[in-house]
Amino acid sequence: MKLHPVVAEVTARIAARSRASRARYLARIDAARGDGPRRRRLSCGNLAHGFAACPAADKAALRGGETPNLAIVTAYNDMLSAHQPYERYPALIREAARTAGATAQVAGGVAAMCDGITQGRAGMELSLFSRDVIALSAAVALSHDMFDAALYLGICDKIVPGLLIAALTFGHLPAVFVPAGPMPSGIGNEEKSRIRQLYAEGKVGREQLLEAEARAYHASGTCTFYGTANSNQMLMEIMGLHLPGASFVHPNTALRDALTVEAVRRAAAITALGADYRPVGRLIDERAIVNGVVGLHATGGSTNHLLHLVAIARAAGIDLRWEDFDALSRAVPLLARVYPNGRADVNQFHAAGGMGLLIAQLLDAGLLHGDVRTVWGDGLDAYRAEARLGAEGAVERVPAAAQSRDPAVLRPVAEPFWPDGGLRMLEGNLGRATIKVSAVPDDRLVIEAPARVFDDQDQVQAAFERGELDRDVVAVVRFQGPRANGMPELHKLTPALGVLQDRGHRVALVTDGRMSGASGRVPAAIHVTPEAAAGGAIARVRDGDVVRIDARAGTLEVRADPAEFAARAPASAALEGHHAGLGRELFASFRAAVGPADRGASILFTGAET
Repeated sequence: MKLHPVVAEVTARIAARSRASRARYLARIDAARGDGPRRRRLSCGNLAHGFAACPAADKAALRGGETPNLAIVTAYNDMLSAHQPYERYPALIREAARTAGATAQVAGGVAAMCDGITQGRAGMELSLFSRDVIALSAAVALSHDMFDAALYLGICDKIVPGLLIAALTFGHLPAVFVPAGPMPSGIGNEEKSRIRQLYAEGKVGREQLLEAEARAYHASGTCTFYGTANSNQMLMEIMGLHLPGASFVHPNTALRDALTVEAVRRAAAITALGADYRPVGRLIDERAIVNGVVGLHATGGSTNHLLHLVAIARAAGIDLRWEDFDALSRAVPLLARVYPNGRADVNQFHAAGGMGLLIAQLLDAGLLHGDVRTVWGDGLDAYRAEARLGAEGAVERVPAAAQSRDPAVLRPVAEPFWPDGGLRMLEGNLGRATIKVSAVPDDRLVIEAPARVFDDQDQVQAAFERGELDRDVVAVVRFQGPRANGMPELHKLTPALGVLQDRGHRVALVTDGRMSGASGRVPAAIHVTPEAAAGGAIARVRDGDVVRIDARAGTLEVRADPAEFAARAPASAALEGHHAGLGRELFASFRAAVGPADRGASILFTGAET
């Protein structure tokens, strides 16, 4: 199938603007490869330290220098449901590596925090920064220079982006991402949302709310709604860093273990020691990045990837911009309805045909680069498949379903839920922002109403409880950007704003903070940049100013006299309370150095381009 002209045009534009930085990046990783395993360059004392604790057979293999040695970089902890299954992976991986004629060592662990636990709490102000901490930690793990490939064990929000940034920094090494899978379905996402909204209205108590939440989050595995964690899994598969069909198989099952063993064997097969060397820095090129953006649009994935994919691309010397997301969104139809963009969960998406059907549909429509290289082979055609457990306990793959098993969850390109990806870039005298409209009612795509200005989400909740927002209103929540307080997600806003919209009011949110995909059906202009703490125009908005959000025209404006608005002194906020406690005092250098949201909100790429 001929490549869609918009996909071809955007890819060419990214490649052209990235030519110099990409060339420097590739030269650097080619130099890092050298002429064989880098541990050969270690002194005898260095090498002996590196294998001192290994079993005798592994020591012998590592002494010889010809056996692939696989790094395990793990985000295991047993507080996070998504990462608890990784507890037993190292033993499984080491044994599979030996069977494949390789060795494997846990190179290091990385932080893994859960936004679901820190939502609305002080710890959430470390969440976005944890992505760069994870990248730095993984770099430390790999700095021993003992490895020929790496297996990355991570699932959730900032963890996979952080691991991938590190993997691309060590781009001369092959990288296979190894998922653990989603938990089985519990209470329906729609029912969970209903109980949350009733709690916000004071109609149910804490015990009823806790019972609903406990029935939703009830076992090991990823949360089943389609937030950033499961968007990560989609991305790793569509970008060719998972094995085909690996993303959404439940933890602690025979098929999940077989997929993990297969991932180890594949990692051992694609090192520079063999004939099929696949360094990750060569696999993740402009085409793979565009494929990731296309997948994000087609599934209604998390808006956090407006930050993460930009930072990931920069790690590979690729200059991805918000306008590229916007252009691709207009060409890619929405094929999946998974909560919060629908009623289903990821298990229902997987059962309906999942990644195999999704990739097949996008390939056949010319919306994906099918000629990319992946960890599995050349081209994406192998990913038109579903993974199953064979009679001998190994993975077998069958062709993806020819049509969706549940058209209420997953549809073909010819019959989409929405004609485009539902993601828009907004621009105007309030700066630049993004908005996700795939779940917003058509009559709410343009909102114009008086502003009510807040400096944190607790102020919004208090005003809601006092009845002060029971009208048409644009809630402007500022000083929530990366420089101000680490750019936390503002999920506490969702129930209150949803109640106001249900009462018939025309309601919207404008913020320099994040909302992930949880804004759902309430129009939300998020990631506003420049942020308030950097003197952005959002800091000059006053109560009563008329604010217009127009997702159709792509504009974000305050209706004020331009000269008068420009002459206003930016407001300030008392942020000291956000800079200490629960470790926040340790991140002062991050807040001082972090770049703007539209450049990935990172401390890692604030100077010269890669």
